[in-house]
Amino acid sequence: MADLKKGSRVTGAERDKLATDLKKRYDGGESIRSLAESSGRSYGFVHRILSESGTTLRGRGGATRGARAEAKAKSA
Repeated sequence: MADLKKGSRVTGAERDKLATDLKKRYDGGESIRSLAESSGRSYGFVHRILSESGTTLRGRGGATRGARAEAKAKSA
């Protein structure tokens, strides 16, 4: 991944290259948080770049909150 100065604007071809790289890594299973940390960008920036590139974002995952949430998930 290209070395980007923290807070610097990413535009044009550089932005497209970054989006392609982040999309490939996200589709490979990395989390948005780990991508943000490794690229030196914020969570929001990475989320926005992935959304703009047409990436289907995964759900949050994790445990559900009790029987009510479980019943609701089964009925959906």
